Amino acid sequence: MSEDQLVLKLKSLPEYLRQEVFYFADFLFHRYHEKKHDDAKPVFGSAKGKYAMADDFDELLEDFKGYM
Repeated sequence: MSEDQLVLKLKSLPEYLRQEVFYFADFLFHRYHEKKHDDAKPVFGSAKGKYAMADDFDELLEDFKGYM
């Protein structure tokens, strides 16, 4: 389909349907550009400093002391 054919079809639609076509084209545009960024590989150490572990992380929880 050529651009001229697409424009001709679009012009033949009522305004409310042209708006729907615009919304759909916008959806496709954003989906296409999001896929480009999905291929990025995670960088080792990129979350450094964002999370902190409690000092007693390896300690037995109070709830389980009765079982030990």
